[in-house]
Amino acid sequence: MSRNGIVAAVLAVCMAGVAAAQDIRIVKQGTGKSDIDLSGLQAASGQGGALKQVVRDDLMRSGYFNVVSGGAAITVRGKCAVDGAARIDADVANAAGGTRYFTRAYDEPSATWRRAAHRLADDIVKAVKGKPGMASTRIALIGAPGGRKNLYVCDADGQGMAQLTRDDKPCMTPGWTPDMRQIYYMSYHGGYADIYSVDLGSRTRKKVSNFPGINTGPSVAPNGRQLALVLSRDGNAELYVMDLGSSRVQRLTSTAQATEACPTWSPDSSRLAYVSDRSGSPQVYVMTAAGGAAKRLTFRGSENVSPDWGPDGRLVYSSRRGGRYQACILNPATGEETQLTSSGADYEEPSWAPDGRHIVCAKTQGYHSDLYILDTLGDPEVRLTTMQGDWYSPAWSPR
Repeated sequence: MSRNGIVAAVLAVCMAGVAAAQDIRIVKQGTGKSDIDLSGLQAASGQGGALKQVVRDDLMRSGYFNVVSGGAAITVRGKCAVDGAARIDADVANAAGGTRYFTRAYDEPSATWRRAAHRLADDIVKAVKGKPGMASTRIALIGAPGGRKNLYVCDADGQGMAQLTRDDKPCMTPGWTPDMRQIYYMSYHGGYADIYSVDLGSRTRKKVSNFPGINTGPSVAPNGRQLALVLSRDGNAELYVMDLGSSRVQRLTSTAQATEACPTWSPDSSRLAYVSDRSGSPQVYVMTAAGGAAKRLTFRGSENVSPDWGPDGRLVYSSRRGGRYQACILNPATGEETQLTSSGADYEEPSWAPDGRHIVCAKTQGYHSDLYILDTLGDPEVRLTTMQGDWYSPAWSPR
C-alpha cells in the first residue's frame, strides 16, 4: 500500500462506516445551580464593562450558576477596570450564611485582559462548588479558513484565537503536553504524514517522528515521559509508544490486516485506549501501556472512534448511530454508557475539559464544521467558533 493509501486507511477507521440505531440512555438536564449576584461588581473604567461581561459568561458557561440581579445568597462585589492593564478587585461572599469565600485582586497586561476575568470565574467555581473551573483553560484545534488547514489555539470561550502554523497543509490530531508548553500534531508540512511539536512560547517547531510510512495520532502521557502514536513503518498501521527522553519506540500491537488509530492515555498513564478494526468494524479497545492483551470496550453502534480519556476515568468517543456520529461516554470500570447527543448533526473528535464535566467536539451539519462545548449534565450546547471556514480536531488543555 502506498503512503497515502495507508493514511487513508487510518483516517477511515476514525471517520467512516455504516449506520445502526441503538437504544441507550440520554442525559438529563443540568441541575444544582446556585444563584449569584454580580451587580456589586462595578465597571470602573475603560473596558471594565467588557471584563465584567466575561466573568458573567464564564460563570454561566460553567453550568454551576445562574447570574441574577439581587436576591442571591452568593454575591460578588468590587470593581473591574482596563486602563493600560486589566485589574479586578473582587470580594466573594455568601450573604445568607455570613461567609466570605475570598477577597482577591487579579491583574493582567492589556493584551491578555480577558484572563483576569477567567481566573476570577474559576476561583468562584472552586470556592463555592469545590469543582475545578474551565474558564482559564485553552483549546488546540485545526482551522481551515479559505480551505487552508493550520494549527490554532484559543481560550475556552472561543476567544483569543491564535494561529500557530502557516503551512496551509493537511494536519490533524493536536494534543497537549501536561505542562501546556507544547502541542504535538500530525502534519504534511514536509510532504509526508509526520509528527511535529510546537513550543507555544517560542513558536518553534520540531519534527518528532518521521519513520517510513504514516506517523500519526500523537498522544502525550499525563506523566510527560511517553508519546503514544500510530506508525506503519513495518507495513501495517500499529500502535507504538515512544520514550520522549531517548526517542526509542516500542511496538504494542501486531494485528496483521487490522488497523489501529486514535490512542489516548488513562489519567495515571498506565493504560491506553485506542481504535482497532480487528473485529471487522472500528471499535474502542484498551491495553496496558506496556502492551499485552487488548480488551474490547465498545459494542453498541456500528463504529466507535476518536476516544479521549477524561480526568475522572471516563472515556468519551464518537459512535455511529442512526446514520450519524453521536458523542457518547463510557465508564470502563462499570461498563455504564451514556449518549450525550441525538441530533441530525455529526459530533466528532470529542475532547474532555479538565473540569471533568464539559466536552468540546466538532459538530458538522450542512457540510460545515464548528466547535461546540457539550455539558455532560445536560445544559444546552455552546458554539465556540463563528469564523469563516471549518474548525475541527479540538484538544482541551490539561488545566
